[in-house]
Amino acid sequence: MSFLLDLPMLIAAGVLIERRLPAEQRDAAEAATLGTFLSVSFGLYHNVPGLGLLWRPFRSRDGRDFMWNSGVLAIDTTELSWPMHAAAGGIFGTYPCFIKLGRRLGRRR
Repeated sequence: MSFLLDLPMLIAAGVLIERRLPAEQRDAAEAATLGTFLSVSFGLYHNVPGLGLLWRPFRSRDGRDFMWNSGVLAIDTTELSWPMHAAAGGIFGTYPCFIKLGRRLGRRR
């Protein structure tokens, strides 16, 4: 779960929800998926203990480093200023839009 990986995975999850689940289960599955993504990603961003199994394979320093860099970028996350934290909050705010986009794509045949 990182900013680079979460958004395409949320779109894919929305497509799968729309195409694989009965209509009466879709909203609950969307809420559960979104809740999982937000809680794990927020936990990673705040370096909650026990989530190392998610960031260590990417050779990140910690969860926040993984959220920003995903083992690909080189943003220094040791001392982020408030605009970067505000940007992270804005990105978290887009998560519902991406799962909705996936569901909309999943309704197309």
